[in-house]
Amino acid sequence: MKKPEVLIVGAGIAGPALAYWLSRNGCRPTVVEQSRQLRSGGSAIVVKGPAIPVAERMGILQQLRERATRNRSLTLLDADGGRILQLPLTSDDAPTVEVTRADLSEVLHRSAQTEAEFVFDDTVTALDQDGGGVEVTFRRSPPRRFDLVVGADGMHSTVRRLMFGPERQFVRDLGLYGATVPLAPDAVEDPTEMTMLTAPNRMLVVHPSRTTPLAVFTFRVTQLAPHDRKDIALHKQTVADAYAGVGWRAPELVAAYLDHPAPFFDPLTTVRMPSWSRGRVVLLGDAAAATALLGDGSSMAMAGAYALAEELAAHPGGHARAFAAYEARLRREVGPRQRRVGLLSRLMVPRTRPGLAVRNTVARAVGRTSRIAVREAANR
Repeated sequence: MKKPEVLIVGAGIAGPALAYWLSRNGCRPTVVEQSRQLRSGGSAIVVKGPAIPVAERMGILQQLRERATRNRSLTLLDADGGRILQLPLTSDDAPTVEVTRADLSEVLHRSAQTEAEFVFDDTVTALDQDGGGVEVTFRRSPPRRFDLVVGADGMHSTVRRLMFGPERQFVRDLGLYGATVPLAPDAVEDPTEMTMLTAPNRMLVVHPSRTTPLAVFTFRVTQLAPHDRKDIALHKQTVADAYAGVGWRAPELVAAYLDHPAPFFDPLTTVRMPSWSRGRVVLLGDAAAATALLGDGSSMAMAGAYALAEELAAHPGGHARAFAAYEARLRREVGPRQRRVGLLSRLMVPRTRPGLAVRNTVARAVGRTSRIAVREAANR
């Protein structure tokens, strides 16, 4: 029998993970990525929960542990840079692993590249499906026909826009912006410590990452302005205005942001859709159900890729049933997370000083619990 041909749009986390599992389940995956190469970037993510057994089955968990960041603690500062408390984040025995997003993407790509076709510097521009397949038009490559198409192309998914409609229909704004910029290696004194300053409506983090430290800005503004993803000058001015008057290392870190040619900037949002599939097209990862702030995006992408491939294998020739079963499985995971994101945004970036006091009380309680957990893990 002819192997089903599946187009996966996006070579970040979900795309390569799905390509790996589809190739082992009798499909021929093709992954198209609009960037010219795997995207770099030192943003740290935590592989945890349902992604851990997926990484184990793929045989990549040890590779991830070898590339893990050295971050072991979080130091919380007040608005003036004074130390409030230090929280242990992990131990060598913890059932999680923190890596950079770039490292995770590279490991997944390496696992899938021998079995899947990867096409970089291209993307889809039109999808026309019928009862037997999907005719796909690309920006650069000749048109091709596939049995199925998977949109694994992130928060600003092209596949979602082409098949389901404009982004504004499904994206919910959290009222926060996120911005990051890489720093010089000597920007951190202790490579095992992440430092977080919070002031009303603003949070500023210095993360040691693995090789390149990162400054992370998370903040509210009085009034959200129309967002242009390509207006770097506006992004820089927005960050500079938001952190004007903030002490500690804020002036230095804002200067690093202003000096960088292309720092990251995006509103923090969630994606909520009534359905993740339409005909022979299905969405995966952040394209289907982004959960900003929770740090679960990459783990949910890996778990979703495994579930989608498994359901397609369990329903050969029945993609509609496979898509429905996959969606039902993943909604049980992402639904509770999305319901918590509003509360989490208020805890992470309180609007007022009384709100900061409440957040710090919660952090101290979490710190006591974390220290106990780390001690117990070390004594096993």
